[in-house]
Amino acid sequence: MSQTVDRALSILPLLAQGPADLGQVAERLGVHKSTALRLLRTLHEHGLVYRQQDQRYRLGARLFALAQEAVENLDIREIAHPHLTALNHECGHTVHLAVYEENEVLYIDKVESRYPVRMYSRIGKPVAITVAAVAKLLLADLPESERRTVAEKLDYPAYTSRSTPNAAAFLEELARVREQGWATDLGGHEESINCVGAPVRGTDGRVVAAMSVSAPNVVVTAEELLSLLPLVRRTADAISREYSGNTPPKETSA
Repeated sequence: MSQTVDRALSILPLLAQGPADLGQVAERLGVHKSTALRLLRTLHEHGLVYRQQDQRYRLGARLFALAQEAVENLDIREIAHPHLTALNHECGHTVHLAVYEENEVLYIDKVESRYPVRMYSRIGKPVAITVAAVAKLLLADLPESERRTVAEKLDYPAYTSRSTPNAAAFLEELARVREQGWATDLGGHEESINCVGAPVRGTDGRVVAAMSVSAPNVVVTAEELLSLLPLVRRTADAISREYSGNTPPKETSA
């Protein structure tokens, strides 16, 4: 039975490359045409493959519906949290995860610093959208016209002397973030707090969340925090791979 299931599932990536006829499927599987036909019929009955008028088979609509449903039910916070915790254990600083929803960037997870100086950020609280590293990462991924529309509607509070002053400067920063694939907030919201972040991407390559490491400059300098960028990006990439289903979930010890 397991061999039958294995052969049936092997048909799906084959058809993902394009429609194929019975002979091509049988050849790729290394089985007789009658066996390939039986497998195709079973997949067809479940809507996973579809037989075209030219007698070639392609992936069925049911498969796309299942994939979409699976994506919609993925919990990025649940997937990311073990990675955020591991990053926190390694560097010791506060780690955040944020998403863009209804014109706001919200923290959806936080792992506290091991140091006595704590940040006042809270899960569920909107971030300072014009300066926060996670906000820059999420907005930078928007289509250009949408980025411009969002930027022109925002207010630009002068939290510090390093805060983003206006829409033009913000759009310039977003373009830079989009190109380099990472972002910083070096005293833009609070003079004493620095932050470096990286994007979490979905199966289509779009940014679905952003994560960051933040620390006060009494604990580490901005330069020392920036030295963690490779580690931050590796963590974001690991979350992206797991979220996209490209690697099995990491096993965690009890």
